[in-house]
Amino acid sequence: MNIQIINGPNLNLLGVREKSIYGSASFEDYLTELQKHFTNISISYYQSNIEGELINKLHEVGFTCDGIVMNAGAYTHTSIAIADAIAAINTPVIEVHISNVYKREEFRHTSMLAASCRGVIAGFGMHSYRLAIESLQLA
Repeated sequence: MNIQIINGPNLNLLGVREKSIYGSASFEDYLTELQKHFTNISISYYQSNIEGELINKLHEVGFTCDGIVMNAGAYTHTSIAIADAIAAINTPVIEVHISNVYKREEFRHTSMLAASCRGVIAGFGMHSYRLAIESLQLA
């Protein structure tokens, strides 16, 4: 099984930004844990702060990998273009969020992506990614 994780804007700063919300671990450190946990799965990682690059990555892997775990960051709440890209590909996408977006600002309560995704997992810290991969294994 091949899983692509795609992280959006500002997630390159995990471990240093807003630690009370996002924790103190970098995503690269957590990725190592994921790869050790899922030894039978090939997990690739991509991060960009640029909307068009996220869309290009979805197009690139969206017909060849077995699943995509996507944390689009703030683009979740604004990007019809990313939602359209998810709808256009064959690979199932699980939307993830580290924080519980429903305990935060009201604008974060709306996802432009959710209707195009297989499911949404939010509020379990970095473990949201593990739960998303587990859900893709069940499909």
